[in-house]
Amino acid sequence: MTFATIKLDIQEGVAKITLNRPDKLNSFSDEMHEELRSIMPVLKGDDVRAILITGEGRAFGAGADLSSSSASGGVLDAGDTLEKNYNPLILFVRTLDKPVIAAVNGIAAGASMSLALACDIVLAAKSAYFLQAFCHIGLVPDAGSTYFLPRLVGSGKAMGLAMLGDKLPAEEAEKMGLIWKTYEDNDLMPAAEALAAKLSSGPTKGYAYIKQAMNASLGNDLETQLKVERDLQQKASGTEDFIEGVSAFLGKRKANFKGR
Repeated sequence: MTFATIKLDIQEGVAKITLNRPDKLNSFSDEMHEELRSIMPVLKGDDVRAILITGEGRAFGAGADLSSSSASGGVLDAGDTLEKNYNPLILFVRTLDKPVIAAVNGIAAGASMSLALACDIVLAAKSAYFLQAFCHIGLVPDAGSTYFLPRLVGSGKAMGLAMLGDKLPAEEAEKMGLIWKTYEDNDLMPAAEALAAKLSSGPTKGYAYIKQAMNASLGNDLETQLKVERDLQQKASGTEDFIEGVSAFLGKRKANFKGR
């Protein structure tokens, strides 16, 4: 498959997606959204067990490419754009029944920051930074940022990030609990690829149930969440990977998970 704005490389169960508009800091265009939609069926396939998303060049992504839209003329229907492009992308990443890693190699601003936060595990280069850029052009944080930020860092920090629009260095983001871990710039991609390889050889269905449980917990009370855990654990304990995991544990050997 050949693309103009992204790269897709699938090897040994890992699908590496590279946002590839380096001259535009990998900002979103309609074409990029179309190409990302076109690979969704591939990412759902059995050949893929983990996904890694990063950016080409010096940015993860600079948000929406306003120069490629009608925004400069003041007639952009931002709500329609979200409904058509951004919301389906964020929901896909968040609900995909496989682990998704973001390797933030540079600036992650606006909707690109939202995309990173939608991923299950976020790694970042120490030189990278995050930016809620919406307030600088009179917009509301979107693509899930108003959902993710308060849950990750609390309402106080979330409001400050959204209203002030200050740059948030990656190391500070790690300390705040916004992302999982930072690395020296040259170490980011080797670390991200090693993590993706590890997850791709793990119990894929178990990871999917973990995602379901964590996502459900954000809106549930304790009693409801206990029932969610019960139901998902019942499903997990019926998988081939659970049987293999127990067998490996008892046999004191490394488990050979098949993702089934």
